[in-house]
Amino acid sequence: MRRSEVNRAIKDMEKKIEECCFKLPPFCSFTPEQWKNIGKEYKEVKDNMLGWDVTDFGSGDFKTTGFAALTLRNGNVKMPEKYTKTYAEKLLYMQPGQMLPMHFHWNKMEDIINRGGGNLIIRVYRATEEEELSKEDVVISCDGRTYTMPAGARVRLTPGESISLYPYTYHDFTVEEGTGDVLLGEVSMCNDDENDNRFLHANGRFSDIEEDEPPYRLLCNEYPE
Repeated sequence: MRRSEVNRAIKDMEKKIEECCFKLPPFCSFTPEQWKNIGKEYKEVKDNMLGWDVTDFGSGDFKTTGFAALTLRNGNVKMPEKYTKTYAEKLLYMQPGQMLPMHFHWNKMEDIINRGGGNLIIRVYRATEEEELSKEDVVISCDGRTYTMPAGARVRLTPGESISLYPYTYHDFTVEEGTGDVLLGEVSMCNDDENDNRFLHANGRFSDIEEDEPPYRLLCNEYPE
């Protein structure tokens, strides 16, 4: 990805967050220059990869594959005694035409919540023992309602609605055509993006950045030591 794409995605997400009247903690607005002078008091942000995350999953085409995200709180599976939170919270931002690739998590259970904007379409499958797509029916849990749908069912989340996704449940995201960009919430168990994503097809979780302009915000894997 080009840095200009990353910068634009973050600015677009900030605008959507403001439209949805969602307020952010101070570290989300720190500039790269500010991060150079920040000491140990923000070590939790760095250790737990809180902050901005923009990726095209190695596709080279952010307009069709990718999202912008912001991790607001998280524990740390590598340092559970130091960071005792067992939960995480994120915001995700997707624009029309974008897709989050098919994947599941071995350990993490998560709720995906439509916080505002357009409608989200989530396609769900169970995973086989070989970690492929199962043809078996899928149990859907949405806002206290539990029901069964065929494999590959598309669940529509309008603003305010949510779905619970259990480990070994394959899922991908798209925005419903004609409904506009969408701000999503994710409330989950402790998040480990480096080791707990099983993509159906090979995908890179974090993108290589081509520096065609200065960074507007640092990404969660770019903080200085």
